[in-house]
Amino acid sequence: MTVDRDEMVEAKGMRTVAKLMDLRGRRALITGGAGHIGSAVGETLIDLGSTVAILDLDIRACEKQAQLFNRGRPGSAYPFSCDLRDERRTRLVINKVIEEMGGLDILVHCAAYVGTTQDPGWAVPFEEQTVAAWEDATRVNLTSVFVMIQEAKKALSESGLGSVILFSSIYGFVGPDLRLYDGTEMANPVGGAASKGGLIQLTRYFATTLAPRVRVNAISAGGVRRNQPNVFQERYVARTPLGRMAREEDMKGAVAYLASDLSAYVTGHNLVVDGGWTAW
Repeated sequence: MTVDRDEMVEAKGMRTVAKLMDLRGRRALITGGAGHIGSAVGETLIDLGSTVAILDLDIRACEKQAQLFNRGRPGSAYPFSCDLRDERRTRLVINKVIEEMGGLDILVHCAAYVGTTQDPGWAVPFEEQTVAAWEDATRVNLTSVFVMIQEAKKALSESGLGSVILFSSIYGFVGPDLRLYDGTEMANPVGGAASKGGLIQLTRYFATTLAPRVRVNAISAGGVRRNQPNVFQERYVARTPLGRMAREEDMKGAVAYLASDLSAYVTGHNLVVDGGWTAW
């Protein structure tokens, strides 16, 4: 007589890994959902069965992303637009998402000012960086999380399965090696590092204040390969133990883990996905 492995596991009072990572029936909101990492996050959550609200600055980009996700999976993704620098608009759209989706189980914050953001006074040498750019970045990268969690706390708590994932960066807890940028037009704005460091502390703060109904964790990503100059990529790879820059796909496992019951006993954690960059 053969015994099904899943039946053996459940007989011991445990769920299988497949059931732990099953997100069917769960509702997720992704800020920056039309971006590179946000798209990978959305694809991951939809693959695991959840319904996703894609929130980004450009409604057309959100609509396009939703159409891609909904091919073959109708009703899996819905577009929403918001400038996270606008507190009133942010509060309104969070409540609209919750109302239209009938609740909220997962909140993922990917939206951010990064080194390639083109706002004046941002991705320039330190001496030229402006307070206006710093304040805009802080509102998007950090302050918006405070605002969103205020509005989403009730829905996340009522879910009983609430999970918040904040995308930070290795530069949220280590200093940049500016030699990597020599001879390029790339920059590493101080406001990015400061706000990403703030996200890690917000993770700890909310992990305790929203417990036990909501889990809050961070993902600190290393450099993701896109269109950086070859010299930068070569320097970065030479300094990385795993010998390459990250791909968006590398974030999928971390998201699947922290969004699902695979991490049901994990909160206040900063999961570093950097190829060993910070292990030196």
